[in-house]
Amino acid sequence: MKSFYEKYRHGVPMVIFMAVYLLWFCLLEQRTNVNYMVVHMNIDDYIPFCELFVVPYLLWFVYVPAVVVYLFFKDKDGYWNSVVFLCTGMLIFLIISTFIPNIQHLRLRVMPRDNVFTRLVWMLWRTDTPTNLFPSIHVYNSLGAHFAVLANERLSGKKWIRRSSLCLCVSIILSTMFIKQHSMFDVLTALIMGTVMYAVVYSYNVVSVYRYQAAKRSRKRAGIG
Repeated sequence: MKSFYEKYRHGVPMVIFMAVYLLWFCLLEQRTNVNYMVVHMNIDDYIPFCELFVVPYLLWFVYVPAVVVYLFFKDKDGYWNSVVFLCTGMLIFLIISTFIPNIQHLRLRVMPRDNVFTRLVWMLWRTDTPTNLFPSIHVYNSLGAHFAVLANERLSGKKWIRRSSLCLCVSIILSTMFIKQHSMFDVLTALIMGTVMYAVVYSYNVVSVYRYQAAKRSRKRAGIG
């Protein structure tokens, strides 16, 4: 058990964070008597409803975890970069949702068609409230997954994986608007936050800098160097 823990203990912080995140998010979703800020941009009114986009929207629940799990077992450094990217964005989202309660009124009252995809959208709408929207975690985490794929030499070295990841990432971003889950505002704020965090995590390489500084402090305490 000790050797198993030593080998996989890097997964503990993510597990703890996700438990806190899910609890916090559930509490936000269940709030009552809240004065919500309505999220809306004029362009939202011109974006058509297209139920087919529910497919990439739901694939997000496989795409992001699959990338994180792969990195967990195959690329420890890449895993830590992705964890810092994803968790920072999700924490910012929770803080914004806590202090700036928000809601959208984009969902249709009546579906224009009856098919398996519109039924999936209805099911999604019934389980997910139109509150706590920006920045869109669907958009932000899709960017995080794609950035992680690009940063991993083994994955990015395979053209079909790189291109498939890009197509899925883009289709998920579009899906948030085409199935009326998010306003363009939610998407834009997620893109901005994703760009900033890319610079911090992958360009500045904050994880490596932190590790270097931590190792330096440790050597000082040990009287080495």
